[in-house]
This record gives sequence, structure tokens and C-alpha cells, in this order.
Amino acid sequence: MAKKLTLSTINRGWPHQIALLKALSEGSLADEQALYCNRLLRCNVIPSVTSNGQIFNIHCFATRAGASAFMSKFGGEWFDPARRGRGE
Repeated sequence: MAKKLTLSTINRGWPHQIALLKALSEGSLADEQALYCNRLLRCNVIPSVTSNGQIFNIHCFATRAGASAFMSKFGGEWFDPARRGRGE
């Protein structure tokens, strides 16, 4: 049985994080992102946050280069895990 990842484990192992509107990470876009991220060391658990009434999926990467490549292709913005839960 696989061990469940906690947010602190994700933040330590995949500290380079991109916030992307949830609507831009659903359906066929989610499939495209999953395929693209096979080589980018993205965590397979995608946490989300709410900010200003909008939901963002947080795509977490082990390397800054992987996160940058994802952001270049799909958009989003850098997310600081320390902001999680602050409603900013």
C-alpha cells in the first residue's frame, strides 16, 4: 500500500510550485499536462488553493527547470507554499 503524501512532504520533495487556474487543469488539458509532465518530475498529487474566489491547482515540481518548462507551456505563476492557507 502506498504511503499518503502530506502537504509538508510535497513541499519538501517538490518545492518548485506553479499556481494555475483549476479550469486550465481539467479535462483534455489535464491529460495533456500529465503527458507533458512525465519527464518533468511533477508530483502526482495536485493540491489546490482558493484566492479571491478563484480555485487554483498547484503543480509541484522537484526542479525549478521542470516548473519553468511547465509554466512556459501552460501558464500560471510561481506559488510560495508558505502562502497556502492564508487566503491571499
